[in-house]
Amino acid sequence: MKPLAPGTVIFHRYRGYGVITAVNLMTGWVSARFGSEGRTLDLNLSCDQVQHADGEPIHFRVAPPDRMPHGRLMAMMRSLHQAGYQRLYLYSWPKPSGLHWRWHLFTGKRDWYRRSLREGWYGSGAEYNLNPVLGWGDSPGDSVTELCSALARFDPQGLAQALGRDEDHARWFADVCDALLPNYAYSLSMDRSNGAIPESLPIIPLRANVPAYTGPALPWPPGWAALWSGSRHHLMPMIDPIRY
Repeated sequence: MKPLAPGTVIFHRYRGYGVITAVNLMTGWVSARFGSEGRTLDLNLSCDQVQHADGEPIHFRVAPPDRMPHGRLMAMMRSLHQAGYQRLYLYSWPKPSGLHWRWHLFTGKRDWYRRSLREGWYGSGAEYNLNPVLGWGDSPGDSVTELCSALARFDPQGLAQALGRDEDHARWFADVCDALLPNYAYSLSMDRSNGAIPESLPIIPLRANVPAYTGPALPWPPGWAALWSGSRHHLMPMIDPIRY
């Protein structure tokens, strides 16, 4: 399905052509302005009265869009790993509400706890849900190659720090991408209510109407188990210490 975002031109059966000014990819509600009207009109994309400008139907219920960027980030990272930028990592974990998942790209040393923080290299599905871009000068619906180019233009110094070899993680990440994309992503949060670490990686769906993951159990990333061994078991927080 074509991307839906602020600025997308649509066609309404009774109003004609208009431009989306606000969108919610979870509910399908959008605000749009038609012609010279001063006020916006609230519409639901599940209604068959709304189409893309070229007449293509918007099947929001049947084929809903991704409501988080994690799948696109994983595909971009896999491409960068293949290009030699193997010291690039993706940390993913849920917000306290449980409605959205945060993401954080970091480079350099693979330290899941003390991750390097660069402006623009982190975000949340809550923002993506309202405007499906990553903030690098990219556009909604950009391809993997276009996302890689956008990140390189946005922060070439930061991306340069990812250049190098980390074959253990790159191999693990490629296997995870093969198993999950394009319908699922992983989360590095864990339910330790019973005091034990889950044996396999938690899996989350990228969009509505995706059935629960039934594929093979996936291992945690290399080096992850060492964070929870010995005395550090009690020091690792449930909520990430970096505030954003």
